[in-house]
Amino acid sequence: ESMLSVLTNTLSCEVGIITQRKMPRVVPDQRSTFDNDELFRRLSRECEVKYTGFRDRPLEERQLRFQTECREGHADIAFVATGTNLQLNFESNAWSDKDEDRIPTREYVDFEREPGKVHLKSQFIMNGVCVIWRGWIDLHRLDGIGCIEFDSERAEVEDQLYRQQIEQYNQRLREFEERHRQYQEQQERRSHDEQEVIDALLCISEDRKS
Repeated sequence: ESMLSVLTNTLSCEVGIITQRKMPRVVPDQRSTFDNDELFRRLSRECEVKYTGFRDRPLEERQLRFQTECREGHADIAFVATGTNLQLNFESNAWSDKDEDRIPTREYVDFEREPGKVHLKSQFIMNGVCVIWRGWIDLHRLDGIGCIEFDSERAEVEDQLYRQQIEQYNQRLREFEERHRQYQEQQERRSHDEQEVIDALLCISEDRKS
């Protein structure tokens, strides 16, 4: 197999890798997006929320299911005013890849702070911005008050990951462009060599005729 063929196959593979890269999880300027986006501005103010799971079931069953889900570390909550539905996880170490690290501690699910209520906390990325959802739900009515706030600590971590990902992508792009340049040079040299062979054969043919 020729070197040119190997280089061509390598270029084809790298084009696939570059075009299929994972999209960043966050936007470049999370703080600015959180402060200026209308949806974030509305959700950052305390407003009515409600549990939306099992809406076709009787109230008593929904009350039991809600408490069970909270103790398991998850629940579906909606902001009433905007209709924004969220599948929240109430777990510590929410960013860990290990299931055993993500557990619903009292910091995230607190049934003891106020009688008849559960106080909840959830960390996640929403529209490319790291946020924290905080609120409480009445255990009987299954509604309450909640809001989101900017998660500056996690935003800094994700921003570093974002910059690393962009730099890795740019590095691969530079390497690809260099290989593409080498490929073009080899193509040009090959064409030049082929033309020289053709010219030489034409000269030989003309000499024979004369």
